[in-house]
Order: sequence, then structure tokens, then C-alpha cells
Amino acid sequence: MSVISSELLTRFDVSGPRYTSYPTADRFVEAFGEADYIQALHQRQSGRVGQQSPLSLYVHIPFCESLCYYCACNKIITKHKDRAATYLRYLTKEVVLHSQHLGLGQPVSQLHLGGGTPTFMSDDELRLLMAMLRAHFAFVPGGEYSVEVDPRTVDEGRLAVLAELGFNRLSFGVQDFDLAVQKAVHRIQPAEQVFRLVDASRHLGFESVNVDLIYGLPLQTPSSFDRTLAQVKSLRPDRIALYAYAHLPDRFKPQRRIHAEDLPVGGAKVAMLSRSLDALTDAGYVYIGMDHFALPDDALAVAKRQGRLHRNFQGYSTQADGDLIALGVSSIGRVGATYSQNAKTMEEYVDALDQGRFPVVRGVALSRDDLIRRSVIMALMCQGHVQFESINLAWLVDFKMLFAKELSQLEDLQAQGLVQLSETGIQVTPAGWFFVRGVAMVFDRYLQADRNRHRFSKII
Repeated sequence: MSVISSELLTRFDVSGPRYTSYPTADRFVEAFGEADYIQALHQRQSGRVGQQSPLSLYVHIPFCESLCYYCACNKIITKHKDRAATYLRYLTKEVVLHSQHLGLGQPVSQLHLGGGTPTFMSDDELRLLMAMLRAHFAFVPGGEYSVEVDPRTVDEGRLAVLAELGFNRLSFGVQDFDLAVQKAVHRIQPAEQVFRLVDASRHLGFESVNVDLIYGLPLQTPSSFDRTLAQVKSLRPDRIALYAYAHLPDRFKPQRRIHAEDLPVGGAKVAMLSRSLDALTDAGYVYIGMDHFALPDDALAVAKRQGRLHRNFQGYSTQADGDLIALGVSSIGRVGATYSQNAKTMEEYVDALDQGRFPVVRGVALSRDDLIRRSVIMALMCQGHVQFESINLAWLVDFKMLFAKELSQLEDLQAQGLVQLSETGIQVTPAGWFFVRGVAMVFDRYLQADRNRHRFSKII
């Protein structure tokens, strides 16, 4: 028997924000700039914004040696390795600017190197990067220090260097083991290579190994993806991220190389998701939420059981929600009640730093309404429930009055068995946890306003 019926998946597995932030990045405005970001840094440094909790760091390494056709990330395709050394110099300038405003030695409990391909950098460049970061920040023992790894760019020796540098979590981009699918998306990597690297990671003592998968890619079928899932179950990574491919060639140029007629039709895509949920659950994985699975003894699964899940721009985390300093081209960070994003092009990024300026080009300062709704959305996304009294006391509001319209909208989800409404709160059901994004979307004021405008324009 399926964990979730295809009928429910078809109706409620809708596209929408992943809520790694609220408001979401598409709501950022260019009116928010460097001066606003500096003010947020000063408020943190002076202690006026919350407690001086440890920082998270995100470092974006945009370079890739070859193009993956499905990719929607900000990247630069190049085989010129010398570009990494130049980029490292500008990352250093950006870090120095942060130290000037925050002071040296700010504690860090979470670091994520993303891309692009972080392992585009040589071992020596990675050593220089980590030495530079440690010279400006204080990495606390027991933190989460992770790096995204393209299996085609590393061997056992490179993994040993990553362990030496203090990384304790790895994320391997796999997507699919089927050779025909790999050819169709221009990313060929034999399964044997991934198995060998994951085995080496375990021997090197990495605390957690994640594997990324994507369903809905060209030439995939439910049967072919079943074979990939069987191999992944044999591989048995600590965590699995299972993403749906969104074909948006008008927005992401690399996707124009994918032939639309090769994409699985809607029914096949739903079948892949349904069978994936069954296969991974049967294999003993815990569904964390929003595409993420983990083995029961992984820290993420433990955090879910204990009600300690948090969510940031990298997805679910065991680290407490706090300030995130984002470094590099296009990276997005959070400081206090603000979100900000760096310049998306290398030219803009370099130009700003050459002038001694932060490369922040857009962002948003959260309103009180944003902050209240963020607390509700994150409670739903991370804990699966909201207690009215906790929101009332934290924000001095009447939840039922403030969110009367939203509670009315949730009645349909309750009728479908996805949530339970009571006098004291909202509880996401076990079935509803698979559609928690749809529950959270009810409280997204911007999204609801967009829908209202769309309906109104249709009437006109």
C-alpha cells in the first residue's frame, strides 16, 4: 500500500515556495542596499538584535567545468582554473569588510560551501579559503560544516583533504544513475564511482553523507527511476534530497538543451514521486519534510523527533535559526530582520569590492506582519504544528482574529485529512506532512495577494 495516494499527490503536490525564507527571495527589492545591510550588521554587533548567537556562513563557489542541462543555479562554466584564485581574493575582501563591521572572532556553528562546484577549487585553494575564514571567525566545536561535491571532480585523496579541513558533512550530486538520463542532461558519472566515494567518506569519518536525486528529468520513467532508487538504497546514504525537476527554459537557458518531448508526462512524474516515497520509507528512511529524507539515527531525523528542526537557505538544519552571512556571487543571507542578496554577475560583484563596498544589490527589511507570518510558516514547516497561544504571547496578537481568513482556508485541507484544527492550534497530520508546503502557503500574504490579483484580472 502506498504511503500517499496518487490522487492526493496530484491534487496537493503543487508548485510553490520552498520557504527557506519568508518573505521569499522573489520579494526582495533593489531599494534595499548596502546601507541597509551595514545597519543590520551594526545592530548585531551592538547586541540590539537578539542574542549574540553563533553565525552560519554560506560561501558560493560559482564555477563548473561543464554544463548540466537541468541546472537552475547561478554558475560560470569554465575550464580556466586560475579564475578560482582570483575569486578567492575577492572572497577575502568581502570577509574583511564583514570583520570591520562585526569584529574579529564571531563564533560560527554552521558552514556550507555551495555552487556551482566548490570542488572546482584545488586542494591548496580550499586550504587557503578555510585558513582565511578561520582567521576571521571562530568555528565552534560540534558545528555542521558541509560542502557540496560533484563526484566527477574528486577522488579519495581529495575527500581526505576535505576531512582534514574540518568538513564533517558531504553532499554528493547524483540526480540519476541511469546512463541514458545522464547523457540527456550532460552529466555522466558511473554509479561505481559514487559508491566508491561514499565508502571512502565513511572510512574518513564524515558524520553525514547526503545524496541529491531529481525526478522528472528527460528519458526518466517510473521503472528506470525504480532502478536508481534500488541503487540508492544499496548505497544507503545518511540523507537523501529528492527534488522535482521544473522545466523553465525561458528563465534558465541551459534547460533549452532539454527536449520537452523527452520529459515524463504528469502521470509518470507523480508515479515516480509516489514510488520514491514508498521505496525510501520501506528502506527505513524518515521523511523529514520538503524533499528530505534521513536515516533514523541521523542528526536531522533525531532533531525532527525532538522538535528541534530549523530551516534556512540550505533547507532543513539542526542548527538554531539565526544570522547567516552569505559570501560570494548571488549568495543570499540573513542578518536580524533583514534578508539580502549579493550581485548575480561577477562583474558587479568584483566592481563593488574594488570600491570597498559590500556587493549587496537587493533585499528586504521585514515588517512586523512578515515576522509574525514567518514564525507561523516556520513552525508549520519545522515542527508541523502551531499553538495559537505561543504566537499570541510572542507578538501580542489574537491569532484567530488576525488569521481568520487563513483558518477558513485550512478547513478544506482539514476535510482532506491534511491538518487538524482545534481551539488551541493547527496540527499537520502524518499525511499532511508530505504537503506541508501547501499548508504554509495559506499564510503567505504575498502569494495570496498574487492569486487575488490574478483572479481579479481574469474577471476584467
